[in-house]
Amino acid sequence: MSVSKVQQSVIAAFKSAKTYQDPYQHWFLEDVLPEGMAEAVCALPIDAPFLEVDDAGTREANNSSRRYFDQENIAKFEAANDIAQAFHSREVVDTVEEVFGADLSDSRIRLEFAQDRDGFWLQPHTDIGVKRFTMLLYLSDEPGHEKLGTDIYKDADTHFGASPFKPNSALIFVPSNNTWHGFEKRTIPGIRKSLIINYVTPDWRAVEQLPFPDSYVK
Repeated sequence: MSVSKVQQSVIAAFKSAKTYQDPYQHWFLEDVLPEGMAEAVCALPIDAPFLEVDDAGTREANNSSRRYFDQENIAKFEAANDIAQAFHSREVVDTVEEVFGADLSDSRIRLEFAQDRDGFWLQPHTDIGVKRFTMLLYLSDEPGHEKLGTDIYKDADTHFGASPFKPNSALIFVPSNNTWHGFEKRTIPGIRKSLIINYVTPDWRAVEQLPFPDSYVK
């Protein structure tokens, strides 16, 4: 694979994304990565964290064992590097701003390789604050995973529905005060794998998570 092929595939997927207005503007897109790449990411030898119980329903309970396409992992794994380089590139950044209306000035790319086990859940939250763009790229293709899409809410207390969970597809939104999303408690067969892609502001403190901590995308 190459960075240019990832760029081309991602940009094409962005430009063909389907947009929805309810309960807030969001997009769903398919065939995000080049053929075979989602499977390659799923197969990366990056250990899945064991779940720590968090009654609040946040990922922070597992902070010590969360996995990222950070400097170490992009140096180890070609697929991680190609994806990180592509999303850091001006071509992809310009397309994000053009298609989704996000302002990525003075932002950096962050990619979390999420591997969720049974018992995982997330309370409704908006991502507003230090995240300027959120893309949830679904990867795994195990039986039952088609029911494991991100839950979407009208507000903090009102469930609206769930996105499809289809390998190499993604849910996108630009964080605002109404972009409520989470993950309802339900059985997770195997390991639910996804890539959480954010462009984050200069206020993002955990720079060790970032593939290019010293470089803004624009």
